[in-house]
Amino acid sequence: MSGSVVCVGVFDGVHRGHRSLIAQARVEADRAGLPLVAVTFWPHPAAVLRPSGAPRSLATIEGRVELLRAAGADDIDVLRFDEDLAALTAEEFVQRELLDRLGARVVVIGENFVFGAHAAGNVEVLRELGSTLGFDVLAVPLESDSEPWSSTRIRQHLAAGEITEANRILGRAYVVAGEVVHGDHRGRELGIPTANLRPEGNPVIPADGVYAGWLDAGGERMPAAISIGPNPQFAGEDHRIEAYAIDRTGLDFYGQQVRVEFIDYLRPQAVFPDVESFMAQVWVDVASAREIIGGS
Repeated sequence: MSGSVVCVGVFDGVHRGHRSLIAQARVEADRAGLPLVAVTFWPHPAAVLRPSGAPRSLATIEGRVELLRAAGADDIDVLRFDEDLAALTAEEFVQRELLDRLGARVVVIGENFVFGAHAAGNVEVLRELGSTLGFDVLAVPLESDSEPWSSTRIRQHLAAGEITEANRILGRAYVVAGEVVHGDHRGRELGIPTANLRPEGNPVIPADGVYAGWLDAGGERMPAAISIGPNPQFAGEDHRIEAYAIDRTGLDFYGQQVRVEFIDYLRPQAVFPDVESFMAQVWVDVASAREIIGGS
């Protein structure tokens, strides 16, 4: 490549802070008349460096690429993070991956970004390398409210069922994608057929409970009531994500790849005295979800 502006980060979830970083890199690229390349890593570096503590993902790699393009990157460079990449010194990483391959003339990073073996590279090291090797460095302060927007913070909100807060930092609805598989078919028997989702990748699963959201299947986006958990009403053991497409009948999603978007938390999982009481609550949940989605 003859030259580029390179923006480097993990970009898990491509949240509002990430998009702000990309936006500032976009300004630099337009000013220089160069393409903007977003460099991201897959799998998450922690999956190689600290496997037992590796975080779950906020988006599939395909979803991340799509979101980075939408944020303004001209091209996405997905670096496979493995032991060989992890062993590169900071200078080796910059020379091989950013200069030799991408022709970086400007490198844009968040002010907390670290790189190279043992995380020895930081903003100061990158600036020294830029001075020696002939590229500019733009370090962007972290966006924040009461505290910095971060993927870790989003995961914490999702784990607590705090969907609206997670979505606020993401700047979009949180999505889990996967294939619809067969379950117990109990919902169909009760007159409320659900799409039983087998998530792809290793996504963060929001806290057990009932949610309002959307079911996107085959490009059609339908209001949905979503249940997460083992279905305690029927002594279930498998942890599931089940989505009911509100007011839609006769739909068959088996074998399809679908996306579930989470908009709001309705209630925790609960066990009711009998099936009739359970179904009465289910229809209350559906009505609540319909009202929330109608206003979203």
